[in-house]
Amino acid sequence: MMAHTQSQSVSGPEIVTFGETMALLMPSGGKGLEYSSELHSLFGGAESNVAIGISRLGGRVGWFGRLGKDPLGRMIFKKIRGEGVDVSRAELTAEAPTGLMMREVLMGKTSVYYYRKHSAASRMSVQHLDEAYIAQAKILHITGITPALSDSCKEAAFEAVRLARKHGVKISFDPNLRLKLWSMDEARPVLLELAKLCDIFLPGLDELKLLFQTEDWDTIVSKLRELSAISIVKGGENETYVVTADSITAVPYFKAEHVVDTVGAGDGFCAGFLVGLLKEYDYPEAVRIGNLVGSLIVQTEGDWEGAPTWEQVEAVLHDVKHIER
Repeated sequence: MMAHTQSQSVSGPEIVTFGETMALLMPSGGKGLEYSSELHSLFGGAESNVAIGISRLGGRVGWFGRLGKDPLGRMIFKKIRGEGVDVSRAELTAEAPTGLMMREVLMGKTSVYYYRKHSAASRMSVQHLDEAYIAQAKILHITGITPALSDSCKEAAFEAVRLARKHGVKISFDPNLRLKLWSMDEARPVLLELAKLCDIFLPGLDELKLLFQTEDWDTIVSKLRELSAISIVKGGENETYVVTADSITAVPYFKAEHVVDTVGAGDGFCAGFLVGLLKEYDYPEAVRIGNLVGSLIVQTEGDWEGAPTWEQVEAVLHDVKHIER
């Protein structure tokens, strides 16, 4: 990817994110991968899931990453672009293939198999960052998946954070712990360092127990308060917590009518929450929007396909009934 130096117009992305997006193959009809003769071709990646969610909610968002110059990479590139996400800084490269994942849901348990080693995305480095592109955004959203992919990806993640801080861009960080990519001992120092550098920390409660090596809620809260970030803790007992230096606010979940596929719920939450911040809602109200978006996404198969529009969000908030005529 060539470095771009031109400054962005006022219509540039308000939120910028980057990372690996992979092709996703899923069996049809609820069968296991081993016994299915047909596979649905989809795609997913934490950061592009968030970007698509933001775009559907009306936010201006850009995603960049590296994809193989192959049929799967071209499919992903075109579909993300088709969702209204700016992909002007993304790259299709012939030097490595697009990553692949396969997923099955058997007896209510989701299993994911990754084929991403030496993928195009894992070769991303500092040279693929465009400082002007990051500088013009309001928020940089990153996850802990990117630094787990390779040393060069880890360097790129920290450099992106440095550039955002340099230009006064707020940093949103979801640790998105993936123990298939690295061990807890490898992950902990990197994720905790990023947590210290961000403005908005978006961990799950289970992730915090592993990161802080404690089950005790009071200890977790005290450790979160050592950070300069506001922490949004997902995965509580039917509620999400907003933890600040002097308060804890619990925001109840929205009940999902029919859970189909739980993957992507956290990314949907991030999208709704970040759009709430763009709309200048306070943190609890932005979390409420995030909770709602997450509950809607799990009712559709796929990582991002169930992401709602802002009109759909408002309809639920105002309890508008949909009538077929």
